[in-house]
This record gives sequence, structure tokens and C-alpha cells, in this order.
Amino acid sequence: MHAFVAEKGWYAPDSPKEQTARNLATSLVLEAAEVLEHFQWTEEVRDPEALAGELADVALYLLQLASISEIDLEDAILAKLAENREREWPAP
Repeated sequence: MHAFVAEKGWYAPDSPKEQTARNLATSLVLEAAEVLEHFQWTEEVRDPEALAGELADVALYLLQLASISEIDLEDAILAKLAENREREWPAP
């Protein structure tokens, strides 16, 4: 991901796609909304390939956000799983 972003010039100070945490978080949410579009008015995925592309976009923005925020995402995920194991989950 870093090589791709550098190749596009997005790490440059004058980049129109500056790699700030805020910009990446915004892009992450926008891409997640595009995932939801695949389920609008239906329970079935009509275009699995397009959905796969949107999921990949979400993952890439998430990884980039974690990286520039200096967060070890694997450690964060493992910690969250451990926390959730101890959590009480009320019945709906």
C-alpha cells in the first residue's frame, strides 16, 4: 500500500489526496457505505465481483489508516477479541 501511495504522489505535501488520519477515516466510511449499496433493497448480492472490490477498498483504507496512525492492527484486533470474550452480551 505504501508503494502504491508513494507512486501516486499522495505522500507529497501538496497532494490533493493527502494521507491524513482524517482523510483516510472519511474515505473508509465512504467506501463502507458503498459496500452497503450492494444490499440496498435486497438480501442477495447481485454482483459478487463488485462487492469484492468494495471490500478490498475498505480493507486498504483501514490498513493505511492504521499504518499512518502507528497502530499495530493485528495487536488491536487480538486485544479487542480478548475484550469481547469477557463482555456480557445481553439477549435482544
